[in-house]
Amino acid sequence: MIDTIFTDLSPAWISFRAAILATIITFFLGIIAARFMLNYRGKTQGLIDAIFTAPLVLPPTVVGFLLLILFGRYGPLGKLLALFDLSVIFTWYATVIAATIVAFPLMYKTALGAFRQIDQTILASARTLGASEWMIFWRILLPLAKPGLIAGTLLAFARSLGEFGATLMLAGSIPGQTQTIPIAIFFAAEAGNMDEAFAWVLVILVISLGIITAVNIWSREPGLDVNSNRNLKYKKNKLNHQINIRSQQQIPGLSSPNSELLGKDFLGLPNSQTQIQLTVDIQKQLPGFLLNVSFQIHDQPLGFLGASGAGKSFILRCIAGLETPDQGKIILNGKTLFDSDRGINLPSRDRKIGYLFQNYALFPHLTVAQNIAFGFPKGLSNLQIKQRVEQQLVTVDLTGLGHRYPRELSGGQQQRVALARSLASAPEVLLLDEPFSALDTYLRDRMEKLLRSTLESYRGVTLFITHNLEEAYRICQNLLVIDQGEIIAQGSKYEIFEHPHYFRVAQLTGCKNFSTAVPLGPNQVRALDWDCTLHTLEPVPENLVQVGIRAHQITFLSPDFPESIPEMANTFPCWLAATSETQHRITLYLKLHHASTHPLDYHVQAEVFKENWSIMKDDDFPWRIQLKPMQLILLKAWD
Repeated sequence: MIDTIFTDLSPAWISFRAAILATIITFFLGIIAARFMLNYRGKTQGLIDAIFTAPLVLPPTVVGFLLLILFGRYGPLGKLLALFDLSVIFTWYATVIAATIVAFPLMYKTALGAFRQIDQTILASARTLGASEWMIFWRILLPLAKPGLIAGTLLAFARSLGEFGATLMLAGSIPGQTQTIPIAIFFAAEAGNMDEAFAWVLVILVISLGIITAVNIWSREPGLDVNSNRNLKYKKNKLNHQINIRSQQQIPGLSSPNSELLGKDFLGLPNSQTQIQLTVDIQKQLPGFLLNVSFQIHDQPLGFLGASGAGKSFILRCIAGLETPDQGKIILNGKTLFDSDRGINLPSRDRKIGYLFQNYALFPHLTVAQNIAFGFPKGLSNLQIKQRVEQQLVTVDLTGLGHRYPRELSGGQQQRVALARSLASAPEVLLLDEPFSALDTYLRDRMEKLLRSTLESYRGVTLFITHNLEEAYRICQNLLVIDQGEIIAQGSKYEIFEHPHYFRVAQLTGCKNFSTAVPLGPNQVRALDWDCTLHTLEPVPENLVQVGIRAHQITFLSPDFPESIPEMANTFPCWLAATSETQHRITLYLKLHHASTHPLDYHVQAEVFKENWSIMKDDDFPWRIQLKPMQLILLKAWD
């Protein structure tokens, strides 16, 4: 009786045993293959991926036939096994092999998709914090890909449980040995035993539906429940309100006790007065242009200005070791980080670089405290780690929030966590890639104050990328202007803004009024586009090509102001063509010499405060403006 029952249920026992073992094997092989293919960029990438995926698209009988050739008596693996008097054809092991082969693509593709969905800046951030690739795999990739890996495992189990064609060809249909549920269904239906076939079908159907339901649950992002989301939002808003009240009392000026913690101990830097120096001289062929930059920076913050796509972020990524230049050198305090001639290219983890990314790149599965502690040196006790984390939380005004996750913080709070984490690894270089771009105006101002105070105590090198000219001017003493991968200006912010020398530099530093020009004398030029002659304060260069003036430096004269005095050089009548309004200023588009015919018919644009506009807007035309000789920008041809 027991033998009969066992025989009746043997397909289920064989199927489950084979599917479980095949799933375990597939789980590890699929993750290893996915991890390898995640970063592999070789010429055979497409071929390897096709081979890994082939069992998913090939007919099962074709897969079974190929396995039969491979493991058969005259096949390469069959001959190898024969040396040890072994054979897998028509054995239970054959069912495991067939199930593993057909289930592998599901695990591989699902794992690869889960890995690729992880934000690459998160992985880059972990590298700059000193994490090895093995540590990144265990602490970042696997936890973040967990829902996808579980889904892949369930799908692989379902596929191996339902495998028929390859199993039949390689293992056959031996009752009690190789006859799985799908094979039992086939032979029961062929023999006319429809009740038995239907019973096995129900078993497979229930298992498959259960697995699909589980996959849908595990694939869902955590925290999407509407009610829990509302509760979280309420708590978050309440918390932000409390934090904002406390921040308004402590952050302005940062002269509070918090600022006292912004010393060398907080920054993790040694108590040394040795000057930090970074030398960068690299070239890289990028799409559309050649990046070719060379500069040196000491301990004062260096601001990068330039249009989007000019190569600014790429330079920072090369310094951090996230990108590799074609040739050149990067040297930090006498230590070579990169040298193409000597074949040196230190990995990111060994460069002691702090990187604050645009999107902050916080680890979403780790708490605030765990994020900050991620880059701490090894060997610290739990008490030391806790003390350091608490100290930095106090510094960035996030006391009591160490247990929260990044998704529970506002944008400004996330930015502060990212800043604290970047400095926690004691970097010699701090790279800031548009750190305020995701914040509103109020938070930008608060975070900028915090950053400026931090940099006053920071003894390392700071490189700061921004599109906001005012931020660059306030934070950085020196600026570097990049256009299409080439440095077109570098020096003090005063020199670059007051004397840009070249058209593109003037344009990138906010100048909006330009005219082609020809020299008429040592201190006189003809502005062709404006149809006027201008006197200049500084000598006219021989290779003059353009003259410019910033919109806020155009002076409006009252109607009764005398014209005959010498100070009234470069005074011209003008008419209003159009206006554009912001919250504080009015931009006036002006036509010189005679009235405008349409809104786009203008020579220069001027900016005035709204209070001044309310006074002058009713004055009769023509108005009079002065382009003061000391405010004119004389622009040379690019060398």
